[in-house]
Amino acid sequence: MAQGPTYRVKFRRRREGKTNYYRRRRLLLSKQPRLVIRKTNTKIIVQVMTAKIPGDVTEASAISSELLKHGWGAATNNLPSAYLTGLLAGLRAKSRGVDYAVLDIGLNPPVKGSKIYAAMKGVVDAGIDVPHSPDILPDEDRLSGKHIIASYEYHSDKEGNMFSKVGAKKTNITSIPKTFTAVKQALLDIPKAELKKKRTTKPKKSATKKPAQEKKEKPAQHPPRAIPRKPRPKKLIARRSGKKGRRNK
Repeated sequence: MAQGPTYRVKFRRRREGKTNYYRRRRLLLSKQPRLVIRKTNTKIIVQVMTAKIPGDVTEASAISSELLKHGWGAATNNLPSAYLTGLLAGLRAKSRGVDYAVLDIGLNPPVKGSKIYAAMKGVVDAGIDVPHSPDILPDEDRLSGKHIIASYEYHSDKEGNMFSKVGAKKTNITSIPKTFTAVKQALLDIPKAELKKKRTTKPKKSATKKPAQEKKEKPAQHPPRAIPRKPRPKKLIARRSGKKGRRNK
């Protein structure tokens, strides 16, 4: 551990491994909207952010769990769902006047053909200009989910837990490409007026008021205060003359 009078404690999010402030500073110096893409174990989150003095402002956002409303029945953290989530976020940002953004992947490693770049591909297909190299994008077969079918056919005859929850969710793996095409067309058919709408915060539930308790009647006269006792005078002790230990002559 670093020690010494010149040691400077890192910011909290840097200590927790959540923010790289050197990379964030370079992104903010561009003064352009940021395409923030994050992934969890179950979801993909895509946001278009602008930095202002009070803090970051979200211009548009989308979460992969919203795809269930548009007919998506597969997992919400795979590569096809990442593309569809980016497409939905890009359509919302485009309808709200955002035409350009720079990619912000946070602390995620820049792996070629990963979910991060699949989500960015969806944003680009929505009509937003994001600087990138075409070599890092996944191919169309992976975007539509054909690699999932190939993996399912390979592991279906073998023992393993890779697709053990498919039967419980009643998900047809072989129909993912068709579902992908249908959901993509459903997102493109969303009217522009609906895309412009921003989420309104839900009204807070009014707390149930407790019944008012009857106030206790105050006595008309307060009892007299106790009179403090006077401190006893200290006894005077005679001091001996001369130094201690002096012998009497």
